[in-house]
Amino acid sequence: MKVGFFEMASAFVSVILLLIDQIAFARTCSRAYLPPSRDPTKAPATPHILFILVDDLGYGDVGYHGSEIQTPVIDRLAQNGVKLENYYVQPLCTPTRSQLLSGRYQIHTGLQHGKFSNTQPTGLPLDSPTLADKLREAGYSTHLTGKWHLGFYRNAYLPTSRGFDSFYGILGGSCDHYSHVKCTDFTNICGYDFHDHKGDNFTVARQAAGRYSTSLITKRAVDIIYAHDPEKPLFLLVSYQAVHSPLQVPDKYEAMYWNISNWKRRLYAGMTSAMDDAVGRIVSAFRNTGLWRDTVLIFSTDNGGSPGIGSNLPLTGGKGSLWEGSIKGVGFVTSRFLQNRGTTHRGLLHVSDWFPTLVNLANGTLNGTAALDGYDVWNSISTGGRSPRKEILHNINPLGPLTGRRVWKDTFDSRIKSSIRIGPWKLITGYPGYRGPSAIVSYPEDQNVWLFNVARDPMEKRDYSRRYPGKVRHMLERLAAHHLTSVPVFYPPADPHSDPVFNDGAWGPWM
Repeated sequence: MKVGFFEMASAFVSVILLLIDQIAFARTCSRAYLPPSRDPTKAPATPHILFILVDDLGYGDVGYHGSEIQTPVIDRLAQNGVKLENYYVQPLCTPTRSQLLSGRYQIHTGLQHGKFSNTQPTGLPLDSPTLADKLREAGYSTHLTGKWHLGFYRNAYLPTSRGFDSFYGILGGSCDHYSHVKCTDFTNICGYDFHDHKGDNFTVARQAAGRYSTSLITKRAVDIIYAHDPEKPLFLLVSYQAVHSPLQVPDKYEAMYWNISNWKRRLYAGMTSAMDDAVGRIVSAFRNTGLWRDTVLIFSTDNGGSPGIGSNLPLTGGKGSLWEGSIKGVGFVTSRFLQNRGTTHRGLLHVSDWFPTLVNLANGTLNGTAALDGYDVWNSISTGGRSPRKEILHNINPLGPLTGRRVWKDTFDSRIKSSIRIGPWKLITGYPGYRGPSAIVSYPEDQNVWLFNVARDPMEKRDYSRRYPGKVRHMLERLAAHHLTSVPVFYPPADPHSDPVFNDGAWGPWM
């Protein structure tokens, strides 16, 4: 692609203006302005919790992992905290969110098969309290800005019915970042999806139309921070729709990457920098109000980058697969309560661990919850000690297509799509998903068992399944044991009554 002089000059000016904005922000972040009405000596008995969940961010798409994408705020926060370099999420949006808020594997919530469609009458089961429920029980103000994607076909499944005092954002998985209209993939049913909920007051935020979703989500988060009573602990979940498709971003951020010829990658890079800038504005609000000193910040992606758009290098594969590029996530924790700040933690961690970790950190109780699959990993992260987690069930999806021939008839069926991690070893069965252009090794189409030492081989180049059949069998037996505890998959068909035409053109509860 040839770039003319005037296009280069315009891009250069845009980049300079953006750098000026970032320098001003950095100066603001270096000082903690305290309004006169706030008494900094009155710290809450429990920490404020800021959880930033980013959508489809690739492992290789942050500056501290060597990306060409500029993420100075994220890099600075990670550098001053603890980087989580053996941290796992799920392959898709809904599964990660369900495990964050429930502390339970997908096999224990019936969500094994995949993400939700707006037309499906389903949601995170109501049989156990959410993380927000438990934190509110512990005395927290609880707020969600951004993406929900855990079901909304009945009022009981809405965020403000699941422990959040307020919700501002999208109920589904994605929509246009400006118009906020979502059309389903197969039925082509369209509707508006941006909402403003407080308690039992469910309002469609029509005034959000035409404004960029990342900016809207950030502004509401900042408003919540400034309005918050500093003597009460705050749980703020900022769940960005960025950097999920559709690929849209204000021009000044795209202009930063005029030298990237692939237009999809260029827009994605701009979206990532816009999100990074937004994170900075939220942190600045915490600093300005004096809340930052008593805050624990957790940053996490929900899954790896989409193939052909995000970069998960040096890992193989991308979003939706069982390869490391899909499930090994960008994550870090920043707080003055960490004993080993400025370090990298390589203990095994999983998104389900945040539930017990944060409830315990908040001096809450786990009474009344269903059996959890997460572990309290705070001491491990804070001190650099060993993680209590030795195993992760990545998933067992019995509804996926069966692949190849069964290896052994007296243990787990290797034709089923599944994966488990035990210590340094990872087993994949069934169809693992697209490996992507970064794939180095190809396998027979009917192969359905792979064994990797991902601690030594994170790119999953060397399959040990034939060399260590005993280890394969042991891990298949662990999968079989997990499978016995599974609840039935709940993945209902689309309901025609979900059509927004019955709800004044907006997505929302229909039962």
